[in-house]
Order: sequence, then C-alpha cells, then structure tokens
Amino acid sequence: MDLAQEEPAGDGEMEELVRVSTANIPNGENHLQRTHFPGMVRKKAYIFDGLGNYYNKEWDLAEGSGQEFCWYHVELPKGKQKLSQSAQYLIDVLCPPLKLQDILSLVSNGPFCGHVDGALVFRVNSPGPPSSNFTFRLAARVTENSVITISLGRVPRLGFSPVGQSLLSEIPSIESPSYHRGERNEGSGIVIREHVLEFLLTMNHSEEADNPVPKSVSNLVVHIIDTHMDHLQDVVTKLEMELDSVELELDRGGFALKKEMLDDRRFPKMHLNLQRLLQVIAHGEQVFPRVKEKCSSKHWFASEDIGSLEELIGRLRRLKENVGFLANRVTAIQAGLDCWQSEQINRKLYYLSFLSIIFLPLSVITGVFGMNVGGVPWTVQKDPALKDGFRNVMGLCLAMLLLVLLCFIFPALYSRLTAWLRRRSLKRTWSHNRRSFLKRTIGLQERGGYLRI
Repeated sequence: MDLAQEEPAGDGEMEELVRVSTANIPNGENHLQRTHFPGMVRKKAYIFDGLGNYYNKEWDLAEGSGQEFCWYHVELPKGKQKLSQSAQYLIDVLCPPLKLQDILSLVSNGPFCGHVDGALVFRVNSPGPPSSNFTFRLAARVTENSVITISLGRVPRLGFSPVGQSLLSEIPSIESPSYHRGERNEGSGIVIREHVLEFLLTMNHSEEADNPVPKSVSNLVVHIIDTHMDHLQDVVTKLEMELDSVELELDRGGFALKKEMLDDRRFPKMHLNLQRLLQVIAHGEQVFPRVKEKCSSKHWFASEDIGSLEELIGRLRRLKENVGFLANRVTAIQAGLDCWQSEQINRKLYYLSFLSIIFLPLSVITGVFGMNVGGVPWTVQKDPALKDGFRNVMGLCLAMLLLVLLCFIFPALYSRLTAWLRRRSLKRTWSHNRRSFLKRTIGLQERGGYLRI
C-alpha cells in the first residue's frame, strides 16, 4: 500500500517511499490503539534510503525494501520496575510481528549473541537495578533490512536529529555572575550556564546532529555499538572527575569531612559501582567478538565495518584497564581512610592509657590502706601477732611490680645486648681482616712481587 510522502529530515529531496506493511497483522486491528501502557516507553522509527539520507516514519515495524532499511528503537524507563514489567512493555510495542521468544531474547539479563527466528540477536544487559546509573541494557535484533534496538533510558548520540538543532552548533557565551536570567548580551548568541559546560566536558562524543548517517545495516550496527561504548566512556569520565575532586577535598578537608565520608560509605559504594561497570564491560567482551564473527559471514555486512567492530573491541579492552585503575585508586583512598580511622582510635586509646597511668597509683594506695591487715600505719590495731603484715604485703607488691617491669624491660635489654654483641663481632672480624691484609701487602712490597690471584 502506498503511504504519503514524509518530510525528509536532512538535505535533498527524495521520491515517495514505498513501505512494506506487515501481512501478519489482522485487518481492522490497530496496533497503536491497543497499547496497554501508553506513554511508558519512548519510541523512535527511522528509514534510511542507503544514500546518506534518513526520514522519520510511523511505528509499523515494517522492513525496508531494496537499499532501504528501517530502524526501530525503544527506550525503557529507568525506574524500580521488575524485569517482567519491562517484558510487558516490549510485548505491548513489538508484538506483533515479534513473538515471545524474540521478546525474551531481547529483555533477559546477561550476555547473549545468536540467531533467533532467522535474525541476529545480541544483548549486553546487566542484572543491576534499573534505576542505577551503572546499569546498562542494550539489545538489538538485526536482519538484512531492519534493526530493532532496546535500551534502558536514553543513550546519548544514539538517535538522529536535523542539522542545526544541536547546542554545539551555536556560538555560546558563558553565564557570568552579573548575568540576569532572561537577558542576553547582543551578539553573544546562546548563553549557557557553567554546570552545563561542565556536563558537556564529561561527554566523549558530539551531539546527535553530527552523527554520520548510515548507508547500510552494517553501518547502523557499528553506530549502535559505538554509541554504547561512548556511553560507557562518559560514565568512566564522570567517575574520574568525581574521584579527582574527592581526592582534592580530602587533601584540604579535616576531621569532619573524613568522618562524613566514612559514615556515608562513599568509597565502598563507588567501588561497588565500578564492579558493576566492569561487569557490563565483561559482557561486551563476550558478546561483541561473537557479533563480529557472525556478521563476517553475512553478505550484507561490509568488510570495512568488520574492521570498525575490531577497533571497538580493542577500545573496550582499554576501557576495562582504565576502570581497573580507577578501582585501584578507590581501594587506595579507602585504605588511607581506614588508616586514619585507626590512628584516631589509637590516639583515643593513648589518652585513656594516660588517664589510667595517673589513677593507677591512687588506686594502689587506696587498696593498700583498705586491706584488713594489722600493722598498717595510722591505725589503732596494736596486735603484736600482726605487726609484720604490712611489711609482708608491701614486699609482695614490690615483687609483683619488679616482675611486671622486668617483663616490659627484658625485650629491650635483650635486643640491645644482641645488637652490641653483633657490632663487636663485626668490628673484631674487620680489624682481623685488615691486619692480615696489611701483612700480605707489606710482604709483597718488600719482595717487589705481585699479588697472586
């Protein structure tokens, strides 16, 4: 059936596009009207003519014909929904023509790459909570003339937008402290705030308007994996900047800041996020080489795109090394905080020991004068049979005190004695060797000979 010509999003004109409608949808059933979760997922549909132009199209899940190919993308919401809820969202927007096995292959957790119902399906879905910024889910179903992708939340640079609508295509001026909201300086163009500039500095890619339009399905697959890699790189860059700022705060901060970081468990949480990120990268290391291997056998997959996939796999390995370095830095900072906490505890114990040293003699004196022994001075006990009791108790206390002091002093005395004996033996050996060497050299000088080797 012929559909009305749509307005092209890029430059140039194109003849009316003929779209292939799906034959397995029953007549009279409108897929858009029977959605059970309207507005829960974001959908984007493009059609490419194979000549460098793309067009927005309706959501009919039809495949292209000839050089044309279609791309349908679904963005799942980032929330606390269960995995079964995400599957219901996909069933709502993708069935028909997709079947249940297609939905399960796209939404399940873990890495996967294989053929499902004649189409190449790969996914790198991490099993973390969907609301986390370190949970990445990307799945794709690739055929010769159609690509269907599912992502968790928005993936930067994944979609396409008309040229000239990007923030990076403007001539900006940074907002100054004296700048009032709603005012613009003449000739300065768009005014951006400082936090927006800091956010743009964390991006490892350009905006959507600068994306090269794919001319084949293989170009589109490379573009999807490339944007996934850029998304991972953005998260790693933000972690690096956050870690640098935290290290600077620790150098300048004092007791309160370090105590707050320990109470908030900031670095253990950061280490856990890095481990989740490493899990996502590990999934990519398992899936993307298999994608390259399976795509190399397809006649519609270009050879230069195989080389691009190989470069992306190497980039993924380098990114894994970088994340490993960040994990080591976080571990070192946490170890430093643990040492600082131990020092604080030891200092408090030192103060407690100092107080114990002060009050221990007082407790000894009160204990001595509180004993029920005759002969204690300044008492009224005059029994001659108990006149030596005080002397015996004081002698016992003195013996116990000498024993305790001997236990503390003996290791130091023993180490000093062994060190003195070692130095004395070394000095004696050196003097003996020196005298023997002088005797040999003097004898050789008198004979005028040479030293035998």
